[in-house]
Amino acid sequence: MGAPPPAAGRPAATDLDVRLLASAPSVARSFVTGLATSAGRPGARGSLPDRRLVLTGVAQDVRRLADYGEVTGSVLSDRLPATWLHVLTFPLQVALMAGRDFPFPMMGLVHVANTMTLHRPVTVGEELTLSSWAERLAPHRKGHTVDLVGEARVDDEVVWEGRSTYLARGKGDGTAPPPGGREDDIPRTELATWRLPADLGRRYARVAGDANPIHLGALPAKALGFPRAIAHGMWTHARALAAVEPRLPERYVVDAQFVKAILLPSTVVLRGGVRDGSGALAVTSRDGSRIHLSMQVRSG
Repeated sequence: MGAPPPAAGRPAATDLDVRLLASAPSVARSFVTGLATSAGRPGARGSLPDRRLVLTGVAQDVRRLADYGEVTGSVLSDRLPATWLHVLTFPLQVALMAGRDFPFPMMGLVHVANTMTLHRPVTVGEELTLSSWAERLAPHRKGHTVDLVGEARVDDEVVWEGRSTYLARGKGDGTAPPPGGREDDIPRTELATWRLPADLGRRYARVAGDANPIHLGALPAKALGFPRAIAHGMWTHARALAAVEPRLPERYVVDAQFVKAILLPSTVVLRGGVRDGSGALAVTSRDGSRIHLSMQVRSG
């Protein structure tokens, strides 16, 4: 994944202040901190944190990995799903967003896109160094976006990179490019139909650590503007990739756009396909009229 230039006034990732962590940050504690410090954030007028969080010596919790595979449909093997590496770096992202120097209230952010590059298969027995930082504060038609970048290394080798783009709603820029996932881009071949239970958000939160209230129940979801709980975008991402896992190359890049939230419970359809290491996928409503996720895969 070619790293884009930093936003104006931002140092490159290699120039950021490196903070070594003794253990993975608690996501629940970060959510509480983020809520407590949400008032008075400067928004797009502010600047992004100038630090890179680093966690070394990360070994795999095989029991948790197996539970993740059960929830997302991934096959348990000696190779880690690319989306699992996102799960491992997610606590670092949340810690950055919860910091007082992050310009936007964390609970108002919407995950709108994700890009991952798997440079080579990563095995269960390999010890990882994880890091994360924020960059690319940019205008959007509905406010501003910011990227939280993740990286996994084995020794000095970068084996995986991820980029999560979050939208902070506010005064938009009509000249900004439209998001991905247009209806005419969506493949129509049906691969699978999934019936998603009401407790899917809670089940995924237990294994992935993303305990955002909008996924856990109707009452907190309604407080944040949804009629009922919604599925995690990264669950949808992981489930779609798992469905085509046998056709994925050993090295690949996947771009995903989270277009419309999936209300729980719900029935959705996976469409598209992967051939010769490349392809397009989409998760839609049963009749295909609503796009929830669009995804493009290509050899890395």
